[in-house]
Amino acid sequence: MPWIYLVIAGLFEVAWAVGLKYTEGFTRFVPSVLVAGAMVASMGLLGLAVRHLPIGTAYAVWTGIGTLGAAAFGMAVLGEPAGALRLCCIGLIAAGIAGLKLLPA
Repeated sequence: MPWIYLVIAGLFEVAWAVGLKYTEGFTRFVPSVLVAGAMVASMGLLGLAVRHLPIGTAYAVWTGIGTLGAAAFGMAVLGEPAGALRLCCIGLIAAGIAGLKLLPA
């Protein structure tokens, strides 16, 4: 169950990271409230996950999910560059997350 909490926390991290783009510096009310809610949910679920997982592993996976999700959103929706070197580096992050998941907790 802690890994499920961690993955959902990572998805909420993607939501708030991407949502920051739409708050326009927290000047737009609804996006700002949604981002704040996603931050609280993400931190809360991360807190539940670290009760049973090593903090270093959980934090690395959490930030990795956020990084991958935000980068994928940026490339797919916002037209950010998706060059070979950038994709290779993102792949290395994904490999690191998979490696941490495969190691004994």
